[in-house]
Amino acid sequence: MTSIDTEKHAAASAAADLVPDGATVGLGTGSTVAHLLPALAARRLDIRCAATSPATEAAARALGLRIDPLDALGTLDIAIDGADQIAPDRWLVKGGGGAHTREKIVAAAARRFVVIASSDKLVDALGPPVPLEVLRFGAETTLAALAPAEFRDIPASPDGNLIADYLGAIGDPATLARRLSEQPGLVEHGLFPPELVTDVLVGHGTRVERLR
Repeated sequence: MTSIDTEKHAAASAAADLVPDGATVGLGTGSTVAHLLPALAARRLDIRCAATSPATEAAARALGLRIDPLDALGTLDIAIDGADQIAPDRWLVKGGGGAHTREKIVAAAARRFVVIASSDKLVDALGPPVPLEVLRFGAETTLAALAPAEFRDIPASPDGNLIADYLGAIGDPATLARRLSEQPGLVEHGLFPPELVTDVLVGHGTRVERLR
């Protein structure tokens, strides 16, 4: 593994150890979660999981993890996911994989939301791009209102919407988050507020730091 993969693996393994037997668990999407799934499956717990993307669902099922619809589980005991950027005040940018709407729904549904990351995801201040999920109807009009922004040339979101990125300065994340959320046609943005985040586990080599 590369040094970054080693850090992702360390953080993911530490997060897997936080999951109690009998828990309901939200599973995020992305390269760090790819390290989480086998670590979680290896513990052979009696757990029920909700996945934030078809890719995560398929990988989890292949490892023997039970996947149920989120609505069948209700409030989750814990959700675990990665992040693209983590600021000192624990504002996050997420959505590099285009699943940030589902990821935010699952994080909000969990009593405990644990973020796992390699050390390169720590930043002094959040910067662009900020992922956006845009409704197909009037998509160009929506994006023009959010300029500077552009669509990504990637497959649609898990729910069939378009993925774009806000490319302007972020400044105060709370102010930008409000602006983005107020735009009709925007399904969701990738700014995650600190109040959603319970724990941040960051790999530094084979060591894991818990940010508080």
